Amino acid sequence: MSDNATAPPKPAREGGHALLVASGIFLSRIAGLVRQKAMAHYLGSTAAADAFNAAFRIPNLLQNLFGDGALSASFIPVYAGLLAKDDREAADRVAGAVGTALALICAVLVAAGVIGAPYLVWAIAPGFTGPTNDLTVHLVRILFPGAGLLAMSAWCLGILNSHRKFLLSYAAPVVWNFAMIAALLGFGPRQSTDELAVSVAIASVVGSALQFGVQLPVVWRLAPGIRPLLNLADANVRTTARNFGPAFFGRGVMQISSYIDSVLASLLPIGSVAIFGYAQTLYTLPVSLFGMSVSAAELPAMSSVIGSDAEVAEWLRGRLAVGLRRIAFFVIPSAAAFVLLGDTIAAGLFQSGQFDRSDSVRVWATLAGSSVGLLAQTWARLYSSTWYALKDTRTPLRIAFIRVVLTTALGWVMAVQAPVWFGIDAQWGVAGLTASAGIAGWIEYILLRRALDARIGRTGIAAGIIPRLWGAAAVAGLAGVLVKLGTSTLHPIVAATLTCGAFGATYLAVTAAMGMEEVRPILRKLRIRR
Repeated sequence: MSDNATAPPKPAREGGHALLVASGIFLSRIAGLVRQKAMAHYLGSTAAADAFNAAFRIPNLLQNLFGDGALSASFIPVYAGLLAKDDREAADRVAGAVGTALALICAVLVAAGVIGAPYLVWAIAPGFTGPTNDLTVHLVRILFPGAGLLAMSAWCLGILNSHRKFLLSYAAPVVWNFAMIAALLGFGPRQSTDELAVSVAIASVVGSALQFGVQLPVVWRLAPGIRPLLNLADANVRTTARNFGPAFFGRGVMQISSYIDSVLASLLPIGSVAIFGYAQTLYTLPVSLFGMSVSAAELPAMSSVIGSDAEVAEWLRGRLAVGLRRIAFFVIPSAAAFVLLGDTIAAGLFQSGQFDRSDSVRVWATLAGSSVGLLAQTWARLYSSTWYALKDTRTPLRIAFIRVVLTTALGWVMAVQAPVWFGIDAQWGVAGLTASAGIAGWIEYILLRRALDARIGRTGIAAGIIPRLWGAAAVAGLAGVLVKLGTSTLHPIVAATLTCGAFGATYLAVTAAMGMEEVRPILRKLRIRR
């Protein structure tokens, strides 16, 4: 690179940042799994569980739009770029303006959500009627203020990530989950399912305030010059606002895809929305742990690199290759485990109380459907982050529109119509939702990659890596299935622990024998702990 270019961060350093993101996400996801375990125990797949899962999705739109989406895509590249130039005054000015604008927007949207809750429920869950519909409306009104606080915590995330403080921003949701867990454990044994759903919704709002609050002190310490203001005349603020629009609508389109799944699930037999929610908790885990961790760590680094177009393109291709390979190493075995061991995993996590063996099997089918596009959806996150680092939020938006159209059409066919055509029980239509989303995910990934290749040159990883990883996952899957069959009479938690342990150990052993470089840090850490 030229003398005036910023040297790329060392791979180990960026890998360390990705590890911090993954650690934070892991902690929050584990807390989320505990929350879902308690939800499954006390609510199972009842009508109250359907109502809570549907209501939870509607105000959560704010968090998803402003979190790892529009705000990150538009704010971090500008803010991190100013920090790289050591222009702290301009960076603080942008952060203050973005925070003020976000607070005003969230206030308006929260008020609109509370007032328009009946219409939102009708749009997202048209299959709900009577008491289930009424409960969902009530829950939406409770949850919306908390969603505004979660959206504000995304502003904190943008500042913390730009300063390379990854752990706190991604571990903060732990306190949000713990608030709901406390409500489930405290009120679950002595309230009806409808009353419990209301108590958990209130706890969610309390947890949202805690999640926002634990990040603020560190934000003020890192950027003490931030002041509330609304300065739209600033050039950097205008750049952020200009990039925010396409990113917001792009993220919105992605959310529409998720909400379409909820609409279709509400048309299936009772419990389908809840089953979809439990499965989603599991299949988004590898996407978050390995896709979001790499993408979130790379976005500030990609946004900070300086040099000629050719130099920047070369560096981005190198970072992409490393990130794609790291993602594949973890996501491919996850997909294999969902297909072969999904029932054991679901039983170990959720099977107790109101959640029985038949529910575990339905979650398994849904997980198997998700494995179709798990790798593509995770890779697409990294490609989108690369586009955002290039300050182009419009290309991902155009491609997201294509994905949502495909998700809608394929979801209707595979979830609602296919069971009728083939004489299958309608409850299995939930698996069609995740499978159809996976097919659309592959098309989205291909389009993102082709467009980026045209801009910075050919991207991807070396040929032969993916078949080797699938081969290792297949061998590990065989070991897991054998243990699963041999432990079928044991307690679900014990069986899941032994089965997943055998799967993981076999995968590490096979990839180590293959000489895969990604396994070396894992084995090194295991040796240190031993």
